[in-house]
Amino acid sequence: MGSTLRVLRALVLLAGFHLLGVLLLAALAGTGCLLFAYAPLGSATMLAAVAAVLAIPLVRGLFMLRTPRGEEPPGLPVTEADEPELWRTVRELADQVGTRAPSRILLTGDVNAAVREEDRLMGLLPGPRRLHLGVPLMQGLTEAQLRAVLAHELGHYAHSDTRLAAVTRRGRVQLQRTVRNFEERAGNMEVRERARQERRNAKAEARGKEGREIDTEGVGVTYRTPARIYTAYAELYLRATLADSRRQEYAADASAARIAGRDSTASALREIPVLEGVFGFYVRSYATLGNDAALLPPRGEVFGGFSRMLTARQLELACLRSELPMEPTSPYDSHPPMADRVRRVELLPADDRTDEAPGAAIALLTDEEGIFRALEDAVLTYEVRQLPRAADWQELLNGAMAANLAALDTPLHRALALYTKRRPTLPALLALIDDGQLWELARRLPLSDEAVAAKGRAFREFVRPTLHNSLHSMVMAEFSARSRMRWSFSWEQPAKARLLPAPGSAPDDGAPGLDAAIGAAVDRALAEHPDTAPLRALLPPAPHSPRGTDAPR
Repeated sequence: MGSTLRVLRALVLLAGFHLLGVLLLAALAGTGCLLFAYAPLGSATMLAAVAAVLAIPLVRGLFMLRTPRGEEPPGLPVTEADEPELWRTVRELADQVGTRAPSRILLTGDVNAAVREEDRLMGLLPGPRRLHLGVPLMQGLTEAQLRAVLAHELGHYAHSDTRLAAVTRRGRVQLQRTVRNFEERAGNMEVRERARQERRNAKAEARGKEGREIDTEGVGVTYRTPARIYTAYAELYLRATLADSRRQEYAADASAARIAGRDSTASALREIPVLEGVFGFYVRSYATLGNDAALLPPRGEVFGGFSRMLTARQLELACLRSELPMEPTSPYDSHPPMADRVRRVELLPADDRTDEAPGAAIALLTDEEGIFRALEDAVLTYEVRQLPRAADWQELLNGAMAANLAALDTPLHRALALYTKRRPTLPALLALIDDGQLWELARRLPLSDEAVAAKGRAFREFVRPTLHNSLHSMVMAEFSARSRMRWSFSWEQPAKARLLPAPGSAPDDGAPGLDAAIGAAVDRALAEHPDTAPLRALLPPAPHSPRGTDAPR
């Protein structure tokens, strides 16, 4: 089937989605007419009112089907004058693929590469082309692998896939948007009804009456019913266009292997899911490390640090490359399973092109550090960019961990607040333990049914691990607050805490000896016969308050 015929089929399916709403409205209107013609007036009026209520969400659904304006992702547009080597590479690959090059390149902050075409007449006529290229993707690929990725994307242009994708993507967006809107409206109706019943019960209880059970069953059915109908059609639409989408990916992989080499293409396909997972880890563990402390990494390091982590974790990456995803992310994923794509490419004849362009792809950019800084300005929100920046990663780690420990909220914190009706503090907990109330406090912890039913020593064994972890964290927070803790930053492994000895103490009084002493002291505080003296002896003294003033609380 040619690309134009595939576009027409997608258009017919999309038109059918519009027609579905019209047919449902016509069915309701016809039902209303039949009721007034053959049913008693009272019954006809009541049922016609129900039909009108059902028609409201259908009319709304037709308006939801209008095509939303395409939005470009946040990123950094680069001209040929800005990045001549990147543009030269893209143009060279476009010539080899046999298609015209994109007119715009946008560098983005994700592990992705994509092509877009501003088509006309619903994808029947070509238009200006754009290439979206993720800087983190360039940080993790070699130049040869990047050439394979770009050849793959440009291959979509050569096969007119971007024109077909414009229509099918529009259909997917509209279908998902319509169904989601129906579900959201049904959910909002349920929330409003629950709030109404809760207010009614509150008034009843204020008058000394018992409130009724909250019942929202059936609320929002006028929106959920058409949502189910549209969902069924959406599944039909997606299944009908899925084969074309996956065929496009196989064809683009073949183009990439022909132009950039079999081995470079296969290794790029293996690398991309690894980079996606590793970049997500980097964002969570490094780039956003200072969120709780309202602190940003050094200028340019939001993306620049990713290169450093990749370099430090090469051994881990090598292990991850052998584990390819075997299934699509969903039954309607437009891409085939990565393992199947790699297998198909690796079955192609060898072409002896294993040593081409082994350098890092990021080196294609004229000024890496400048791009990292400019990309931060392009993708971070204005509010985030106003946050103070750490001088280096070590300072970011120190600030982040201090903020995390200061805001510590363990199960023991919550149980202590519930038990004492006061702000939970370590001194308050130790006083409570000395007063013999530890196990009564433990009853306020989140407990399993088995733990709730346990008595005596059995109960204490159930709760002791939770108590130990929470108390140990509270002690660490106390050391952090007294500046008796230092963190070691590493790109290779999680940060480690080192407890510092008291001023005037011998150096060997610190960690790891102090760590072991704290663990032993926590065990003593949670023993069958609790003893907090060893733990109190280890705790750093609180700072002295100036004479005539109260200590901060």
